[in-house]
Amino acid sequence: MRYKMVGLVWMMFAVVCVGNVAAQVKPDVAQLAWMSGCWELKKPTSTTTERWGTATDNLLIGTSQTVKGTKSVAFEFLRIMSTPEGITYFAQPSNAKEPTAFPAIKVTATEAVFENLKHDFPQRIIYKTDGPDKLNARIEGPMNGAMKGIDFAFVRGKCS
Repeated sequence: MRYKMVGLVWMMFAVVCVGNVAAQVKPDVAQLAWMSGCWELKKPTSTTTERWGTATDNLLIGTSQTVKGTKSVAFEFLRIMSTPEGITYFAQPSNAKEPTAFPAIKVTATEAVFENLKHDFPQRIIYKTDGPDKLNARIEGPMNGAMKGIDFAFVRGKCS
């Protein structure tokens, strides 16, 4: 009986330790490897391209560029990195002096959701994959007194 009780105590201790370790495990940036590559969204008057480098455990670097005709009309420097708080998306549009941080609120094998409710627009940035050649992005938040969402349906493009 005594050995059964000691075994039970050790088993309970192991369950508590494993539970605490699991609770402390944070997702790493490498889980977003499905975002890596070159992505294009062609419209009648413009093309937007996002390029994401190789996802490592702590960093994924990207750029976004919109071209109308032969002129760049917008660009943005992007990075997703591990921070003490978890994974954070940093966006720095061409007109911004400093990047804006959007901490991750959800990271799965097919979706990443980043949110900063203190930012004007967007407050939420969402990326989803529908397979190896599709990357859907969405930005959402309040604009002119109403909630607005803008969707970007990217397809895999050639890196040039």
